[in-house]
Amino acid sequence: MKREDFIERLPEPWDVAVIGGGATGLGAAVDAASRGLKVVLLEQGDFAQATSSRSTKLIHGGVRYLKQGNLSLVRDALRERGLLLRNAPHLVHPLPFVIPAYATGERLFYGAGLKVYNLLAGELGIAPSRMLSREETLARLPGIRAEGLRGGVLYHDAQFDDAGLAVSLAKTLALLGGAPINYLKVVALRQGGLRALDRESGREHEVHARVVINATGVFADEIRRLDEPSCEPMLAPSQGAHLVLPREFLPGDNALMIPKTDDGRVLFAIPWFGRVLLGTTDTPVDRPVLEPAPLESEVEFLLHHAERYFARPPEREDVRSMFAGLRPLVKRNAGRKTSSLSRDHIIRISDHGLVTITGGKWTTYRHMGEDAVNAALNVAKLPFRPSRTESLTLAKPDSEADPVLRAIRSEMARTVEDVLARRTRELFLDARASLARAPQVAAVLAAELSKNADWENGQIEAFRRLVSTYLPNPRG
Repeated sequence: MKREDFIERLPEPWDVAVIGGGATGLGAAVDAASRGLKVVLLEQGDFAQATSSRSTKLIHGGVRYLKQGNLSLVRDALRERGLLLRNAPHLVHPLPFVIPAYATGERLFYGAGLKVYNLLAGELGIAPSRMLSREETLARLPGIRAEGLRGGVLYHDAQFDDAGLAVSLAKTLALLGGAPINYLKVVALRQGGLRALDRESGREHEVHARVVINATGVFADEIRRLDEPSCEPMLAPSQGAHLVLPREFLPGDNALMIPKTDDGRVLFAIPWFGRVLLGTTDTPVDRPVLEPAPLESEVEFLLHHAERYFARPPEREDVRSMFAGLRPLVKRNAGRKTSSLSRDHIIRISDHGLVTITGGKWTTYRHMGEDAVNAALNVAKLPFRPSRTESLTLAKPDSEADPVLRAIRSEMARTVEDVLARRTRELFLDARASLARAPQVAAVLAAELSKNADWENGQIEAFRRLVSTYLPNPRG
């Protein structure tokens, strides 16, 4: 993929312009392109820069939604999980989870619920759940607290690299004839298209399209206000924070599911790229930002709950990196806490024909994209063509051996952050180590993109500031 080539194509007439290069936007763009439509996708930052690179790295049905009684949401998500395992086996793989039981009756309670979870997955299920003895639980979860442990329950979900899947979708879109473009910010909407600012060159572009899909996640209300300044907000964003710990805290290949926290949610401790990912929290936020950071209260919350379950409780100095993401939760009724708001997606069509889709989660991105395109076809009065994404195989990484060169030459990385945060994931795995790599990456980028020394030094300094937000405050 070459950004310059896609920029040159902007004056072409498009059937569909998609705003947003995260899970939902990429899913909608791929769906539209797979139906033979001409599609351009515009992302104000990097692909998956906001919410879509900051998930818990799970493709799952949502065990906690089962507890809430939202069976249709769980069933749909489990079906999408099965489709992703089939269509992107190089990106998504099964992961065994264990729920440890420390109180009488917990094993039976969780075991019964997970039998329903398996039934809802149907023929796309991964493996049946089963009860574990105390010894089996400790063998699968070395590193958890043994005192008081009575046994556990084993079940399966799936794991993925969120930013990696986003890049794969962008490549798939390009292979289908679409044009995915990062660092192109939409600044105005108009009948028959939009105007966008190239954040690299400073040049503005007119983009002509028969229909525009707003798939910007937590920023959906901002785009809606470009179309209708007085529109009522649809979203109540919520922040989820994660801590990244050394693998020694949870060695082995099984993930830990903590079934109940002080705020009524569930927590996960998951093996991921040689580390342990602990999360997530649920904190209401006033307004969305591209670079959210974990709050001090969230760090304390996660460490506090880890102390209850790990044999050696992690300390602040053990945290290799931390990050936060924002969820585009759809408002239902004022005054409800964000953990109870819906993860269902919603589509709204404005009087001017802007199609907005928001809500949902990574697991259901394909279904969301299909629904958005169906609505867009109706708005634009385009001939209906059925979606092909249920059986569409996604693109694999190019054969370039050097991951930094591959990120720049074929995955449209434009900054040090793009490379180290979302292509190689080094920032997420070890923030301090990634900072040591920044000068080398900046030099390669400058050479590949024909940038000068001032640009190179600016990249290093910008990344240094970013890294400081990925490390916890040393205060106890």
